[in-house]
Amino acid sequence: MAASDFDVRYVAHLARLALTPAEEAEFGAQLADVLAYMEQLKKVDVTGISPTAHPFPLHNVTRPDVVQPSLPTSEALRNAPASADGLFLAPKIVE
Repeated sequence: MAASDFDVRYVAHLARLALTPAEEAEFGAQLADVLAYMEQLKKVDVTGISPTAHPFPLHNVTRPDVVQPSLPTSEALRNAPASADGLFLAPKIVE
């Protein structure tokens, strides 16, 4: 996609941004630079390189999910501003 194909005003509208003409020109120039750089990256030979989402292998570092005793209801509700029948009470926020 060439920079001229990219409509800064349209994208600003989608993002609900009110840009001045000077800002449109500035961002258009910055975008042209980014797109030119992307064109340079397309020229790099990546034959034999597998696609990755991260440069280093990631491993799940969370603990195994093991069932354990939970907090008693009375303890969980101890500092609640309002409760009833073992439940937290919250003010209605939807009309």
